[in-house]
Amino acid sequence: MTQFLRDMIAIPSESCDEERVVLRIKQEMEKVGFDKVEIDPMGNVLGYIGHGPHLIAMDAHIDTVGVGNMANWTFDPYEGMEDHEIIGGRGASDQEGGMASMVYAGKIIKDLGLEDEYTLLVTGTVQEEDCDGLCWQYIIEQSKIRPEFVVSTEPTDCQIYRGQRGRMEIRVEVQGVSCHGSAPERGDNAIFKMGPILGELQELSHNLGNDDFLGKGTLTVSEIFFTSPSRCAVADSCAVSIDRRLTWGETWQGALDEIRALPAVQAAGAEVSMYQYDRPAYTGLVYPTECYFPTWKVEEDHITVKTLSKAYTQLFNKAPVVDKWTFSTNGVSIMGRHGIPVIGFGPGKEPEAHAPNEKTWKEHLVKCAAMYAVIPMLYLAELDK
Repeated sequence: MTQFLRDMIAIPSESCDEERVVLRIKQEMEKVGFDKVEIDPMGNVLGYIGHGPHLIAMDAHIDTVGVGNMANWTFDPYEGMEDHEIIGGRGASDQEGGMASMVYAGKIIKDLGLEDEYTLLVTGTVQEEDCDGLCWQYIIEQSKIRPEFVVSTEPTDCQIYRGQRGRMEIRVEVQGVSCHGSAPERGDNAIFKMGPILGELQELSHNLGNDDFLGKGTLTVSEIFFTSPSRCAVADSCAVSIDRRLTWGETWQGALDEIRALPAVQAAGAEVSMYQYDRPAYTGLVYPTECYFPTWKVEEDHITVKTLSKAYTQLFNKAPVVDKWTFSTNGVSIMGRHGIPVIGFGPGKEPEAHAPNEKTWKEHLVKCAAMYAVIPMLYLAELDK
């Protein structure tokens, strides 16, 4: 299992460049005895175990972010590192560790004959770092695959997670008129017009919705752009990108409307819109979507929470911690858009995601493989109650 993870880490697999790591995963699934392994038109790898009527899925996105400033790494992010406790490298926690545990849970199921009245679908999904949930939009909407529930193996520090805030990517753009910088009064400076908007966005960020479980909605300006004929000219356009995290009860329409209602936005005649995503997958397929990723949660007494809690207690002889993700996952499509319950349990820790010197823990990989192997049969037992 650890060698398999090291192999995946060694293959650079940023969004839209996952083909080689997908083929490596397919190879490992076939090696350990999956009954069927396919690669769909988007490039997701789908491995099946069993032939029962209850379809249960487990998911790991297998694309990663880039490595950032190499000066911040103490080891090569693709060569990685390993000692008796940890494995380091880009993707170790986010999110190839989950894939390693899932594949070897499949081996446990086959070796121990744990197959029952279920079919287990293990997915290695693409483009999540670019556009979370797009892969599962395709799987559900185009491949017509609809499991009874999905275990997300995003990092949870081996805790059970049952929800996350949603998010959206917003653009605010103002127009100006350029002129020579020696006589700026002849023009209309778009950057100056953006200034008051930035102040009001910061103020708005302190007054967003709150939920007892998922926490506060947040807003931050993540990018700024401008156009100008030269450094000696007045800027004739300015735009900013906003990362907006949506808590329970907030909507994408409301998030756009509260920005459109800001006095500085109205005074500047600014355009407020949602970004669209249409980048081709490594297969060449384009599956466009708006950059809106819905909030979701499952209730504390949901069968998935009960199933994973019982699995954890029986395996490890203690009660699990039940919590939520701070960041976003493929659950935005699975549960947020399509209402299929999602429950989280994964190796690694959230703070490792996107960070230099990313690592995961071997103990986590083993615990998660054990959990994934027993979840389907315990779910069926809960259904029979």
